[in-house]
Amino acid sequence: MTQPAHLTRRFFLQTSATGVATVAAGVPAFAATSVNFQLSWLHSVQFGGSYIAADKGYWSDLGLDVSLSQGGPNAPVEPPVVSGTALVGISAADYTAAAVAQGAPFKIIAVAMQKNPFAIASLAGNPVNTPADLVGKRIGMAVANTPVLQALCTLNNIDINGIEIVPTQYDPAPLVSGQVDCLLCWETDLPVAMTVQGVDNTTMLMADHGYALHSQTYIATEDALANRRADLVALLKGEVMGWNDYFADTDAAAALAVDMFPDAGLDLEAQKLQAARQVPLMFSDLTAENGFGWFTDETVASNIETLALLGQDVSADLWDRSLLEEVHG
Repeated sequence: MTQPAHLTRRFFLQTSATGVATVAAGVPAFAATSVNFQLSWLHSVQFGGSYIAADKGYWSDLGLDVSLSQGGPNAPVEPPVVSGTALVGISAADYTAAAVAQGAPFKIIAVAMQKNPFAIASLAGNPVNTPADLVGKRIGMAVANTPVLQALCTLNNIDINGIEIVPTQYDPAPLVSGQVDCLLCWETDLPVAMTVQGVDNTTMLMADHGYALHSQTYIATEDALANRRADLVALLKGEVMGWNDYFADTDAAAALAVDMFPDAGLDLEAQKLQAARQVPLMFSDLTAENGFGWFTDETVASNIETLALLGQDVSADLWDRSLLEEVHG
C-alpha cells in the first residue's frame, strides 16, 4: 500500500544514478559460497552495517563471498529474491505482505528498523508534536500515502477531514517556503536535509503514536529457508556484527559509506546525521536484550494491526524467527 511513498522518498535520495552497483565482501582464500544480497535502494549509510560487514571481512570469515546489489527505481527487491538471483533482500512489512498476497513465498527473517521511520516534519516555529496538532494544518505528501495518514488518524481518534492534504514532491522546499505546515516523510532524510541547510525543524515519529510497521526487513523465500539455511545464518551473523560496529561508531559508518561509493554524491555531514538518527529506530531495549534484528510475537501482532488499517490482511506466519534464534544462540 505504501510503495509509492517509498519511491517518492527514494527519488529525493537519489543524488546520482552512477553509484557502484555491487561490492564484493572481501576476497576469500578458499572456495567461499557466493551470495547476492539485494539492498532496497541506492547506496547510502542506510545500509552502513552491511558495508562494515563487507569491509571488515565478517562474511568472508564465515565462508561467504557476498555481493551487495544496489537497488533503485528500476531495481525492485522482490524479483531477484523470488527468482533466487538474490538470497536475501531488504524490504518492509507492507511490501512483503503485498507480495505474499500475490503469491510470493516470502518470510521476514529479521527486522533492522524496530521503529517505522515515517514521521511528520514541521518547522520549530509551528511544530506538530502530537497527532492532534495536525488538525487545521496543511500537510505536504504524496496522495498515494493517504492510507498511511488515515491509519495514524484512526489510531489516535483524529478526523482526517480536519487536515488539508497538499500533493507535493518529496522535497523540504514546500515546508521551508510556507506552502505547507508539515510534511509526511522519513525521519532520516528530509529533516536531515533541512538541518544541514540550517533550517530549524522538528519531527513527530509516527511509531511513537501507534503506527507499528517493521521497516528495513530481511526477506528470503521458503525454498531458501529449507535448502540454504546455513548460508542465511552466516549472512545474518555477518550483518549482526556489522550493525553492532555501526552502533558503536556511527560517524565511522558514515565515512565508510562515503569512501566506498565516491560516485554516489554522498555528503559526509548529511551521512553522519542520517547515521545517528537511524540508531533509535534500529536499536532498542528489545535488541539490547535479544540481539540486532530481533522481533517478538507482540511486535508482530502490532504489525498485523497496522497492516489491517492499510488494507492488508496477513497472519503471524509471515515472520520466521528461527534463523535469528540460531544466530543469537
